[in-house]
Amino acid sequence: MLGWALLFLVVAIIAAVFGFGGIASASAGIAQILFFIFLVLLVVSLVMHFVRGARR
Repeated sequence: MLGWALLFLVVAIIAAVFGFGGIASASAGIAQILFFIFLVLLVVSLVMHFVRGARR
């Protein structure tokens, strides 16, 4: 999922360079949403790892 966020970020940068404002802002928004979803999943994964590790 982080790869998709980086892909949309690159698309946003390229679109901004060529002056496509709508495409750039949409791609940047998608990249930002995917990045935050990745961060939430990372935190949940780390919490689950420490909770499972404490039981063993």
